[in-house]
Amino acid sequence: MTTRLVLDTVALAGETPDVQQPWADLGLKDDEYSQIRAILGRRPSSSELAMYSVMWSEHCSYKSSKVHLRRFGESLTDAMRQRLLVGIGENAGVVDVGDGLAVTFKIESHNHPSYVEPYQGAATGVGGIVRDILAMGARPVALLDSLRVGPLDAVDTRRVLPGVVAGVGGYGNCLGLPNVGGEVVFDPSYAGNPLVNALCVGVLRHDEVHLAKASGAGNRVLLYGAATGGDGIGGVSVLASETFEAAHRPAKRPSVQVGDPFMEKLLIECTLELFNGQLITGIQDLGGAGLSCATSELASSGGSGMRIQLDLVPLRDTSLTPEEILMSESQERMMAIVEPQQVQPFLAVCDRWGVEATDIGEVTDSGRLVIDWQGQRIVDVPPGSVAHDGPVYERPLCRPAAHDALASDSAERLSRPGGGAELRATVLALAASPNLCDRSWVTDQYDRYVQGNTVLAQPEDAGVIRIDEGSGRGVAVSTDCNARFVQLDPYAGAQLALAEAYRNVAVSGARPIAVTDCLNFGSPEDPGVMWQFAEAVRGLADGCRELEIPVTGGNVSFYNQTGDTAILPTPVVGVLGVIDDVRRRTPIGFTGPGCAVYLLGETRDELSGSEWAVVVHDHLGGHPPAVDLAAERALADVMVAAAAERLLSSAHDLSEGGLAQALVESCLRRGVGVGIALPGLDPLVALFSESTSRALVSLPTTQEVRLAELCSEHGVPSTRLGETVGIGGAAEIDVAALFNLPLDELRAAWSTTLPSALDNA
Repeated sequence: MTTRLVLDTVALAGETPDVQQPWADLGLKDDEYSQIRAILGRRPSSSELAMYSVMWSEHCSYKSSKVHLRRFGESLTDAMRQRLLVGIGENAGVVDVGDGLAVTFKIESHNHPSYVEPYQGAATGVGGIVRDILAMGARPVALLDSLRVGPLDAVDTRRVLPGVVAGVGGYGNCLGLPNVGGEVVFDPSYAGNPLVNALCVGVLRHDEVHLAKASGAGNRVLLYGAATGGDGIGGVSVLASETFEAAHRPAKRPSVQVGDPFMEKLLIECTLELFNGQLITGIQDLGGAGLSCATSELASSGGSGMRIQLDLVPLRDTSLTPEEILMSESQERMMAIVEPQQVQPFLAVCDRWGVEATDIGEVTDSGRLVIDWQGQRIVDVPPGSVAHDGPVYERPLCRPAAHDALASDSAERLSRPGGGAELRATVLALAASPNLCDRSWVTDQYDRYVQGNTVLAQPEDAGVIRIDEGSGRGVAVSTDCNARFVQLDPYAGAQLALAEAYRNVAVSGARPIAVTDCLNFGSPEDPGVMWQFAEAVRGLADGCRELEIPVTGGNVSFYNQTGDTAILPTPVVGVLGVIDDVRRRTPIGFTGPGCAVYLLGETRDELSGSEWAVVVHDHLGGHPPAVDLAAERALADVMVAAAAERLLSSAHDLSEGGLAQALVESCLRRGVGVGIALPGLDPLVALFSESTSRALVSLPTTQEVRLAELCSEHGVPSTRLGETVGIGGAAEIDVAALFNLPLDELRAAWSTTLPSALDNA
């Protein structure tokens, strides 16, 4: 499925009259083409046109989102800057985690390629984000994946999801990287447009940070890794800027990249040795837009020029045209800037790892990116105009007319169960529903414990990785987004995504310190979508400022829609936290009988957008739960202090499914039962409300007084619900005066949903 580019060849030494260039076919608007001509003062060559088309695509240039993303930088406080070693604008952000150690992490999308070819689309999404982390000078240590697909019973979901999961697991497992967290969400809006967002975490020391800059006239430009092929020509950079037709086919279908995780593993180890030998002065991975991106970004960021001999690029397909070589997104490739005297040592390291490396050019002081092909000059451009100075749009935005009706259609008015039997049936129905059921069918395909540093992994609230053997220091990471909440209120919904990820990290015992985000939305040319996007960014920026955790980088993915139907707005938020000693982490599951069980936080009658409303009534409307970031900070303070003092046996945040689902997951984690009495609320509200800033904890009864002191100190409400009461076959959830539910029956409902739907896919 290779799209061949047939472009007119135009010499740089003047105009070729009246042969229309195919700028529209390459995704450029008429005025963008005119802007390119104005920049160059002439008609672009076909190779220049190819470069501008991929680099000015929505995916690479952020032309519709830049004006809004500035909020993240503007919201930084001095306290937020203090931990930030590298911020937005580089391959990935880098944060200080103490004792000279730093962590880099980032999340990116590979949505449209994963619909076209689920396995390779997801696999190369993992490979790309790993190279972003590697390019910062870090060793990649963990992965997370956030997946969203159509309804579980849809035919195409059974094509897409197994392929995506196999691609994520196949690539990550071959690299030997543990996959420690993420999400799988089912919703009709993702049918025909799945979301595949991959996050990678890397570790380095402060003095090991590397940046994507080419400087020093005379320094050599070395391309190393896999050879360049015809796969992924214009792939993600073009495909991610296109919507899908109603027939679920992409309007343009460039080939999806093909991954080779074994080559990537060699590339990782080779690059780390090159860093260790101080043989690299600047580096960039080749991902979206391939050589077009690496050459222009390195030269532009370094304030330099660059001269490239394109016919020196190693090829898997010798029939490729220069335009195709420049646009190819073949995987497992890196570009390094190397001082002349270090070229031979560089090549020797690459040879030792079996990684092909080729000197293809040099850094200049000309301020121009010049590319030659077989004796002909095919590119001569200011690199900044390609990489960083593309069009910037202030797209029209407008609150959709239907939004008022949606907001007024509250779930709080829906009929509620009348007694214990109905409540019991509802707990079972939610536990077995696609968005709350057991995820083992997915997570068992991932190696979560390779390398031996995984401390907590799925289905825990956050993945926790040890990053320093001596001190036991670790990091916790979680990704979250309830897109239904964002649909109901983009500003509040984005903050709720932030709050949930923040809370998940905190209940594990880690202090949240940084954010990465992957903002998945429909077409930016739709004013309603742009209103959702602008409000979500504003909500995130304001929320991060209040929580004092900076956004370090991320990704915007637009055009996620089929025909005129956009996905639910889905700003996935990843939060990273630090825990001083991973031995003090807190797991989600009850550990044994005889522990006191407490609910921390306040429960309100908040059912709009909830799993209860969707599963029981197929309803979406009203206002999402109230955001209270001050309460989130207070709860986090309690959870981090309690973990440091080893007060708690378990802790689980309350989010989708409310208290009922938190009880289900806490009991089933280790087969421990619980007996509780609900607080004085409507039982439906007590069980299924999705009010925020809450956690379910268990602890030895000897520690109850200290927990009460901590909660009082931080102003966090606490309610004793009961005690853990059994283990093994006799264990159950006993809700006093309402119902009891044996764990064997509950596990049968919870654990069979995905296998029943997908095992024969």
